[in-house]
Amino acid sequence: MSAPLYRDAAAPVADRVRDLLSRMTLTEKVGQVNQRMYGWDAYERTAGAQEGHRLTDAFRAEVAAFDGMGALYGLQRADPWSGVTFADGITAADAARVADSVQRHVVSHTRLGIPVLLVEEVPHGHQALDGTVLPVNLAVGATWDPDLYEAAAAGAAAELRARGAHVALVPALDLVRDPRWGRAEECFGEDPYLAARFTQALVRGMQGHGTSYAPDRAAVVLKHFAGQGATVGGRNSAATELGPRELHEIHLVAARAGVRAGAAGVMAAYNEFDGLPCAANRELLTGLLRERWGFTGLVMADGCALDRLVRLTGDPVSAGALALNAGTDLSLWDGCFPRLAEAVERGLASEHALDAAVARVLTLKFQLGLFERPYVVEAPQPQARQAELSERLARESIVLLSHDGATLPLAAPPRIAVIGPNADSLPQQLGDYTAPQRPGTGLTVLDGIRAVAPPGVEVTYARGCDLVGGDQGGIADAVALAAGADTAVLVLGGSSAREADTRFDSNGAAIVASGAPAGMTCGEGVDLAELSLPSGQLALLDAVAATGTPVVVVLVQGRPHAVPELAGRARAVLSAWYPGPWGGRALADVLFGRAEPVGRLPVSVPRSAAQLPVFYNAKDHGYRGYVDQPATALHAFGHGLSYTTVEYGEPRLSRTKASVGDPALTCTVTVRNTGARAVRETVQLYVRRLAGSGSWPRVRELRGFARVDLDPGESADVAFVVEADTLASLDRATEYVVEPGEILLETGPSSDRTQGARLTLTPAVAHP
Repeated sequence: MSAPLYRDAAAPVADRVRDLLSRMTLTEKVGQVNQRMYGWDAYERTAGAQEGHRLTDAFRAEVAAFDGMGALYGLQRADPWSGVTFADGITAADAARVADSVQRHVVSHTRLGIPVLLVEEVPHGHQALDGTVLPVNLAVGATWDPDLYEAAAAGAAAELRARGAHVALVPALDLVRDPRWGRAEECFGEDPYLAARFTQALVRGMQGHGTSYAPDRAAVVLKHFAGQGATVGGRNSAATELGPRELHEIHLVAARAGVRAGAAGVMAAYNEFDGLPCAANRELLTGLLRERWGFTGLVMADGCALDRLVRLTGDPVSAGALALNAGTDLSLWDGCFPRLAEAVERGLASEHALDAAVARVLTLKFQLGLFERPYVVEAPQPQARQAELSERLARESIVLLSHDGATLPLAAPPRIAVIGPNADSLPQQLGDYTAPQRPGTGLTVLDGIRAVAPPGVEVTYARGCDLVGGDQGGIADAVALAAGADTAVLVLGGSSAREADTRFDSNGAAIVASGAPAGMTCGEGVDLAELSLPSGQLALLDAVAATGTPVVVVLVQGRPHAVPELAGRARAVLSAWYPGPWGGRALADVLFGRAEPVGRLPVSVPRSAAQLPVFYNAKDHGYRGYVDQPATALHAFGHGLSYTTVEYGEPRLSRTKASVGDPALTCTVTVRNTGARAVRETVQLYVRRLAGSGSWPRVRELRGFARVDLDPGESADVAFVVEADTLASLDRATEYVVEPGEILLETGPSSDRTQGARLTLTPAVAHP
């Protein structure tokens, strides 16, 4: 008897999917679109002579309930929410074996032997025991180096696949439009073009090229689609007030880039758009994503999101049907999709709609080669290389916000006092969605300074104050150390480190009733009304500055804090956006001049929460500012100083008039290093629409950037190729077109320090 067509590896994927679908029962189909089990409930640790891991009865029952399993989330997840630690979790040494045991059970104990997708969180590295932690996305955005991130993403995919997992859930699509939002750290920044460049790099790095996956590449599900970063008041999972134009111009750009790059899937966001949550929004998931953009991949619901739809529909069966009909393919932890068979039987959803969702799940399984290679091919995990990439990302993400021109780099002062609540805490420099770390992993800022400081330099330390609250009990000791030092390095900021006593919602978000959870000022569920530093940190700053010892402030943070108090108190200020385990050494390298500060702001830094929003690409209405403070950011998008000075010439266009039908040209700017140290300069290209747009223009819009290395005294021409995509704007039908009018092509080191060259775009010539 010949094997069924779906078992034929040489057959086209579409034919294999159709054949398999034709053999499936309604129950089996429903099983393929469900992902309702928490992965850490699928196993338990065994002791004694049989020490290891075994599958739980709950897991076996879940597989039996649908005679299969579409996907299993978080088998290897470890953190305070899951409760998984090194005492009972899955380490790198165990991972492949446990993953194979899960897969072997699903394949061998089901009628059709359909493999299960093993889905893992990879927000900044695999969130698993022994997974290599990368700097958070906001730090990645600060590097302005998509190529470096692509290499790190490829390494993360290789780690994931070596441990037996297949699908990576990665935040990439959200933007920091309101820094009060606790998930700001998960964003590449506030700008759609910058986020799009990094999203493309993520997809290329993780997945490779083409529609099939190499054994060391993973499928990517991009989070979150769409507009989640625009929630009103920076409130997590809250309402948005987005119109179609704002949605398309700002919040869909990265998603469109990810789809074009071939992303395997997107995760529907919690927020609503036009009154409907994204997972139930057919206009968004089907009309736009599939029909206009041609997306053929998976749409996954966010955790428990479908259960929220019951408030609209009145019952779980109708809620599941609503999401399925809208275009959601795969659920997560809810009680609605498991009842899709009832929805079909009641006529609330067609079996054809269910088949379409099942087909997309099966297609990904075939593309991953799981029917031919369901188990792990043993391969060494590339952790040493990945740790190097993590440290490189950390080093390149450090932004020098202000500097007196003399204090940095530190010239081996005899005594350095390292002070502050973020100076000697590894968890506080890692960010949210991070697994427990083995003892000895990484270096804190204090560790890094001690490791990098030249011989003979005395390094002392005092915590000074707690991260949150106003306790000042440790300030006296800190002041005494600072007064006896030649330089004080004051390490302040925030933390997303989850603690064992943090309370969590069913989707893993921290629960905040009033005040912050223990030690957290950022992360999912941890939104702030005020962006200033806690009162204890400000008191510590005042006291240390009052000693007269030169102060260098390092802000380890997951969002831009409003820190006008640093002016006049600190000789230099650096921002490190949760730089990861090796961020301490990266910071020390920059402080001592072993590395130049090359990071640039991916987000504007406000003066206060009261002046929000301060993103640079607002609509250009010429607002002059408030009576009591300016409306401009304290530090603008794209800003970042170096240890030298760079001079920009005026931009030069290869032509100053072009037709909208053929707008290609080049924009060239000369940059010269006028200082005494080498520099890596990030040259930025912006478009400013002066006249002729079909809708009101923005102040300016990033459309390109290039990094150039310059020795002292060296100059270079940086040329940008300007094409239709560079000049296009959104027309009244929300399509990108090049419109006739007047445009400034601007270049500069940041969004608030540009020079422009005027370009006239003329109507296309009509041909008879």
